[in-house]
Amino acid sequence: MSEPAVTQVNEAAIRRARVAFVLPQCTHYTQGLFETLAARYEADFFFFSDGKDWYWEQRNGYRRGRFRHEYLSGFRVGSMRILHSLPKRLLSAQYDAIVAAIDGRFALPVSMVCARLKRIPFVLWTGIWNRIDTLFHRTVFPVTRFVYRNADAVVTYGTHVRRYLEREGVQGERIFVAPHAVDNAAISRTVPETEATSLRKRVRLSESQLMLLFVGRLEPVKGVAYLLEAMIKLRRSDVQLVIVGNGSEGENLRWAAGQLGLQDRVYFVGYVSPEQTRVYYAAAFGFVLPSVTTPREKETWGSVVNEAMNQGVPVIATEAVGAAAGGLVLDGVNGFVVPEKDSSALARAIETLAADALLRKRMSDAARSAVTVWNHERMADGFGQALSYVFARSKSLSAERWGSSAQTEAGGPA
Repeated sequence: MSEPAVTQVNEAAIRRARVAFVLPQCTHYTQGLFETLAARYEADFFFFSDGKDWYWEQRNGYRRGRFRHEYLSGFRVGSMRILHSLPKRLLSAQYDAIVAAIDGRFALPVSMVCARLKRIPFVLWTGIWNRIDTLFHRTVFPVTRFVYRNADAVVTYGTHVRRYLEREGVQGERIFVAPHAVDNAAISRTVPETEATSLRKRVRLSESQLMLLFVGRLEPVKGVAYLLEAMIKLRRSDVQLVIVGNGSEGENLRWAAGQLGLQDRVYFVGYVSPEQTRVYYAAAFGFVLPSVTTPREKETWGSVVNEAMNQGVPVIATEAVGAAAGGLVLDGVNGFVVPEKDSSALARAIETLAADALLRKRMSDAARSAVTVWNHERMADGFGQALSYVFARSKSLSAERWGSSAQTEAGGPA
């Protein structure tokens, strides 16, 4: 099938486009992005999660930002959430494009079908960068690949996702990177020394000890078991690991720490709200994300990496972390990147960082500098590039509507 003729569309007119975003939820790290997108487009956000997803800490809650949005009602059939109102919402309004996230087993195909019925562009947003190896995902992968290859554009978390999609046969010109970001202004605020000192006392650190930090779900994909093994291999006794988070592996990891004789070197904090983690980052000399590839999951990004760097904390991450594969963590510059499932490599990286105060300072400065350009404005630019691309190629755009908009913006007749 030949490509549609490219239509010249005025950028100011694109900014007035009406776009439906179909996404799981609004979180503390995506709220700023959605507000930025809402300022650029006539955007409606439809959220389909009920808060009971296996990958989400329910106590973090969902946000309600300053933009038009609706949390859709529905019911579950197994792990799929059926949203009876979604097709009506998408079909009844005059949208110029529909953008949908990859992780909606019902919402994704419905969004794509609605876009095709309305003859408007469909844009996919995804952070997945490997084939998920479960029975369900192997069975439906031909459908997933069809979505990859037939979306009018694909927006990705980073360049690592772009490389994966190209291997799956997606044309490079249809892939746009929206560098994954958090609310830099909120997480980078200076933490008073008194707060950091108080925290160190609560987690039983002496003045001479160094605090190594992990923040995240205690699930197999996070690879915390390998981090405990690394703590055993450390030749330094002045490093204490503080683990923030809960999950299905929590009890097993606590038991393992005791069995390994780490009860005095590893402190499990439990759940901490996103607003309170800033103090933990500020008190740490290093942050570690030892994620591993599992049949069900691979770390799509790791927003905690952005958070740590906003507080100037060097990051040790494995190659299975999206933020490392996608270019935020630079080995030897603002942290270290090590092979996954390699506790010896983790231990060496921790020792190197702990032993050299000048190295920590250099990496700290580099981390702060690097993360500043990973922000919601630049992330929204990735969506903007994708939308500009599909609008320029879409026959669905009314020549009368968009052409007159262009003339008006150019000072011509309204």
